[in-house]
Parts: sequence; structure tokens; C-alpha cells
Amino acid sequence: MTSYNTITCTLEDGVARLQFNRPESLNAMNRQMMDEIIHALEAITADERVSVGVITGSGRAFMAGADIKEYSRQTPEEFNSFQQKGRRLYALIEQASIPFIAAVNGFALGGGFEIALACDFIVAAASAKMGLPEVHLGLIPGGGGAQRLLLKLGLARVKEMLLLGQSYPAARMEEWGVVHAVAEDQTLEGTVAGLVEKLKRRPRRAVEAIKAMLEPSAVEALFETRLDREGAAVAALYQSPEAAQLIQEFTAKNK
Repeated sequence: MTSYNTITCTLEDGVARLQFNRPESLNAMNRQMMDEIIHALEAITADERVSVGVITGSGRAFMAGADIKEYSRQTPEEFNSFQQKGRRLYALIEQASIPFIAAVNGFALGGGFEIALACDFIVAAASAKMGLPEVHLGLIPGGGGAQRLLLKLGLARVKEMLLLGQSYPAARMEEWGVVHAVAEDQTLEGTVAGLVEKLKRRPRRAVEAIKAMLEPSAVEALFETRLDREGAAVAALYQSPEAAQLIQEFTAKNK
């Protein structure tokens, strides 16, 4: 795959691995890094060979938010452009037809936590810490982090996280249902690999339909609309060659 300056992106056996690579800055995201992440995600989501995506960081952090040094020098136009690109980045993950796993190896703060929240699964190292500290800069999360958290947590918890701007340990995030699994630091890769292997065995069209059905904008639709979409999706899957074969195999195995 393409060579980048601030990230690495590899494809092996159907698994795309995107790794943030500014460890000296705790992988803080500047404009160049954001552009490279978007380019890599566009390539990943367009590649039919990819069945699962894994996003992680290098060094001590997953991503410690935006690069505040660059952030502080932006003009209003540059700031607005940065925010709009951020929305594009999160949407590429969330609306992809393949599942994405955030392998949170360290600090996931601000925009880094927002990237993790856009993923379908969050697997975190025991030492990882997560949070939305924007209030300390007189700001609020601008990439949809608060809105995605509201789909996972109650209003009281989201208010707590945003108003206090604290960092929370991985175990607390698992207890609250934000993180799917916590692994010892040295076993994080193995835990992620086990989840990847399970997801790779799931039928691609069914995975795509599930993701589309549970994408946030779809979840917010009227209940009857959601039922209609679900019914149309399962009818289309039932008529697909893949489902027909799997159903026949199951029937034959259980005779």
C-alpha cells in the first residue's frame, strides 16, 4: 500500500492495519496526518480484498488528540477545514462496509478517542486511558465524540466526561460498556488477532448489512422505517448465493 510520513498502512491476509506514527508527539494529529489517514481509509474501504480494519498507535499512545501547537496557529478558515475533514475521517470508519477495530494501546484523548468511538470494536490495553479533555481548552469535542458516546452511555455519564474533562482507565470504560475488551498490555495484539479471525469468518454481505442497519443515522430513524429497512435487507440477503449456500450447508450438517 501507499507509503506515508505520519502513519503506516499495511494489508496482509485480508486485514488492513493503520498505525499512527508520530510517537514523539504521542501521535497527536496535525493536518498532514489527518490527510494521510483519510487517504489510507479511502484506499482501505475501496479495496475488495480487505475484510477487517485495525487502527492502532505507536509508542505510548493511540492518539493524544489534535496537535495543539499547530491547532493554536490555525486561521478560522483552517480550523473549519480541519473540523470538516475530521467529520469525513470518522464517517469513513463508521460507514465502511467492513468492521473496524480500535486497538487502543495507550492514551486515546480528544480526537483519538473520537476515532476509537467511530470504530465497531474497541479493544484496549489495561494501561490505556481515554477521555474528552477539550473543556480544559475552553472547547468541546468537535468530531462527534459526544454524540457517539450518547449512543453508548446515558446522558449523566456523558455530561460527567465532558464537563470534568478527565481521563478514564480502560477498565472503567469497559465497565461502562464503551470498551468491548481489556487485555494486558503484552497480550493486546493477541486479543485483537483473535477478534480479527472471528470477524474474517463472517459472511461479507451480512456484515455489510448489519453495519448499515446499525449506523447512527439509521438508528435515529423512525422505528417503522428501521423495521422496513431491516426487512428489505434480510430479504435481499436470503436471496443471495452466499446465504443460500450457508443455509444448505447448515441443513446438511444437522440432518
